[in-house]
Parts: sequence; structure tokens; C-alpha cells
Amino acid sequence: MRITLAQTSPRLNRSNLEEVASIIDAHKDESDLIVFGELSLNGYLLQDKLYEDAWEIDELTLLKELSRDIDIVVGAAIRDGESFRNTALYFSNGRLLSKHYKVHLPNYGMFEEARYFKAGTLFESFLTQFGKVSMVVCEDLWHKDVHEKLIEENPDYILALVASPARGFSDKGLDIEDKWYKIIKRVAAECRAKLIFVNRVGFEDGLGFWGGSCIVDEDANIAQKLPRYIKEVKTFKI
Repeated sequence: MRITLAQTSPRLNRSNLEEVASIIDAHKDESDLIVFGELSLNGYLLQDKLYEDAWEIDELTLLKELSRDIDIVVGAAIRDGESFRNTALYFSNGRLLSKHYKVHLPNYGMFEEARYFKAGTLFESFLTQFGKVSMVVCEDLWHKDVHEKLIEENPDYILALVASPARGFSDKGLDIEDKWYKIIKRVAAECRAKLIFVNRVGFEDGLGFWGGSCIVDEDANIAQKLPRYIKEVKTFKI
């Protein structure tokens, strides 16, 4: 199986769809699955821009069409009736195969997602042509109950869409990176699953995102990894 990690730097506007489509088109012949980060169609610090920039599923027909050649996983702010959802979307064979609404919305320090988004309630798995898949969005993975649910679901692949700001700088490295890698290694080992972690890069209103997207195998080894801070799209065979 060939997996493409799309470590991008989304802008706070709707032009991200064009860039995402261009990246997919450039890699569709070399890959089976491409995974983007959290809110990759919108940018992170949306706040009241949600009312202008949130997507209706019907507006993403372009991604449905592109998924006839390659499976696509992308993060987006989705309008759900009168509410907004921080969502992971999985497109395959010309249709939206599955979606996951972020359950754990951080609302402390630099984060205020719960003020703007409505939380999801479910963690589910679904079948793809490559096996059984579960999707999570960022903060979801920091909760033990989610780990337990993933173990119950017993997926072959866990897709983690992330927008993690860099913090905790020291001479030894980046504290938040160390914390994230400990979590994803533990979850991969607990579930005996491959975990695909895609974090964004770039800056928004003083927040810098560190990247470091990677693939973790069932033995908790980081098999493939992208660099910090740099936009990069790369395909790996697993």
C-alpha cells in the first residue's frame, strides 16, 4: 500500500480546496491513499469566519471525483444544520465513505474550539479497500477513553488528523513533539494497528505549527517521518 502524507500550511480562506485538489492530482498516480491534516480545507483559527467559510458536504464534489483515482482523507469545518463540526472526511470511489466529528474540543489556553464547534459523540470504524479504518482528530487522542474505544474497534489503520502548535522549546528538542509521539506509539501498539499522523505547518495569528507527520507501525516504531516546520508532501510504501 502507498500512503501520501500531505503536510500543508492551510490559509484562513476557501482557496485551500484548490491547493488540496492540485496536490491530490499531482500524486494520484503514485499513491493509494492521501491524508491531510486537521481543518486542512479551512485553516485553524476560524472563529467567526466559520459563518462564511464552513463547507457544506455538497460543495466538495471535486474531492468525490478525485477519489475515483485515490482515496482521500481531509480535515474540514463542516456546516451541520445550525452548528459547525470539526470533521475528518474519507472519500473513496467517487463518494464520501465516512466522516468523523471531533469529539474532544479543547477549550483552554490558546484553544477555544468548544466556543465555535459542536462536539461529536462517536468513534467508529469502517471498511475500505485496504482494511478497517478509524479516524480521530487531534485532541481526541489525548483521552484514555478514546484509546479504549479504538482497542474495541480493532482497526488496521488509525488516521490522526492534527493541528498542533509548537510549544515547549528546550535544548533537548520540542516538548509537544515528544508528548505526541509517546501517545501515538502507545495507541499503535495497543491496537496493533498502523497509525498515520498528519500535522500541519505554517503560522496563524502567532501560532506556529510544527509538522513532524509520520507513520507508526504496530510495534510502536516510527517507520517514516516528515521534517518539522516545512511544507512537504511525500509518498511512502508500507
